[in-house]
Amino acid sequence: MWVAFKRVVRSGFVGFWRNAFVSMASIFVMTVALLVITATMLVDQLLGASLQNIQSKVDINVYFVPDAAQPDIDALQHSLEALPEVAEVTFTSREDALAQFEERHQDDELTLQALHELGDNPLGASLAIRAKETSQYEGVARFLDDQQAQEATQSPLIDRVNYARNKEAIERLTNIIKAVEKSSLIAMAVLVAAAVVITFNTVRLAIYTSREEISIMRLVGASNTFIRGPFMLQGVMYGLIAGILALLITYPIVIWLGPATESFFLFNIFAYFVHNFAHIFLLVVGSGVVIGLVSSILAVSRYLRV
Repeated sequence: MWVAFKRVVRSGFVGFWRNAFVSMASIFVMTVALLVITATMLVDQLLGASLQNIQSKVDINVYFVPDAAQPDIDALQHSLEALPEVAEVTFTSREDALAQFEERHQDDELTLQALHELGDNPLGASLAIRAKETSQYEGVARFLDDQQAQEATQSPLIDRVNYARNKEAIERLTNIIKAVEKSSLIAMAVLVAAAVVITFNTVRLAIYTSREEISIMRLVGASNTFIRGPFMLQGVMYGLIAGILALLITYPIVIWLGPATESFFLFNIFAYFVHNFAHIFLLVVGSGVVIGLVSSILAVSRYLRV
């Protein structure tokens, strides 16, 4: 058995080098397909981290009228904190809101002058509400709408709620990410199909060029495994080499993109690539091996009747 295995491996390598130019074409197409698979995986992680980062900063801000009573504000805060979908409620007093406003406009003398001429703090207190999940903000907003509906028109407590603006931003971002992911999956499917077709034709050509040897092997009683094995091994070699090449090409790219993604998306794509290299290696190289093996099996089943 061991001798037969070594012969199959040797025949596979001989066939690989005999059809070197055709093999290189197949490896090139598979490398491009695996590069797209790798890029899709990395982009998915990048967009997912960006969405999670933005979602962590999105909240509902409830702004109270300037003369809102503190006990009423505390009562609403306790009610919000009791909701199961609320993760955190942060209170900002009128004084803190004024200090933050002055800090944001410290270079705008005209605005600060107008504010000081009022003689009184025109800003009200506020609550920043952060939900456990983005989808749960809708329920929190409905709760606040019910609270506003119950307020007496003569003495309102809530001035405004900024949920609608944040909802539009998060939904727009989610739609963009879904569109990018869908486009990446379509491109990946097209290139994988192209890789399968090219590898299929490569193995078919190898079968055709070896037809006389195959006939001789049949006459001397070679087993089906010995005849088919080298062609299947060639497909595995195409995928293995293409997977390694795809990772070698990806490595300098993520090194170059790492600082940019960290500063813009707060996610270092190079650090992710290094920390999860074993998983990425198995996924990319394994995908290449599977594509090459499946293509070879299809070609052998179709064109090599033994």
